[in-house]
Amino acid sequence: MDVHWEEAGWERLTGRAGRRRLPVWDCTVGLVVGDDSVLLVDPGSCVREGAQVRAEAERLTGRRVTHIAFTHGHFDHVLGAAAFSGAEVYGAVGLAALLSSDRDGLRADAVRHGLAPAEAAEAVDLLVAPGHPVSGEWTLELGGVQVLLANVGPGHTGHDLAVFVPGEREVVFCGDLVEESGEPLAGPDAVPGQWPAALDRLLSLGGDDALYVPGHGAVVGADFVRAQRATLAARFGVSGA
Repeated sequence: MDVHWEEAGWERLTGRAGRRRLPVWDCTVGLVVGDDSVLLVDPGSCVREGAQVRAEAERLTGRRVTHIAFTHGHFDHVLGAAAFSGAEVYGAVGLAALLSSDRDGLRADAVRHGLAPAEAAEAVDLLVAPGHPVSGEWTLELGGVQVLLANVGPGHTGHDLAVFVPGEREVVFCGDLVEESGEPLAGPDAVPGQWPAALDRLLSLGGDDALYVPGHGAVVGADFVRAQRATLAARFGVSGA
């Protein structure tokens, strides 16, 4: 384990990838460090939090964040993006249109979950929508590592994106398709009937030995994802569990 990352409050997963569990909502942000570029997975819940993540990422890597991937469109995973000027932003196809058309709903959801109204309004006003829609898979060359962005949903939402990082041990950033710190949240924008299939796609990406990084909670293995898949299938009456 790299003490430098630990001292900064980050968890080093592999030589190329790490993550941080942010306070309040326990939302995970991921970092993938290439020789030429740096990818951030989910930028936090507001501009202030995004700026903190940006500063920490720059200290850890010595470079600015060049790419951002949204795992889905909930406020705690997207509203920090305005702090990353010039970054290329990726999301599942259709997410940009959703974020642009429902800014009032996004702001209200953030406030309902406890974000200060002024911070929610600022972040939504400055919201950066994905400029690169991912309909199937998209390979990002970061220099020394090729990261795969995979549109594996719908499930937790209608626009779920996973990030696969190869290496000495594969890492899969799952967004809220997988949650370890509590029951998976199925809100009004969830697609429960297709959620187990989305987890099957995650498992096919990572395999048995990968590290699966939930949107909230501790890093888990494939057995945890399979168990959560079975629980969701039973909960939502999906056949083939």
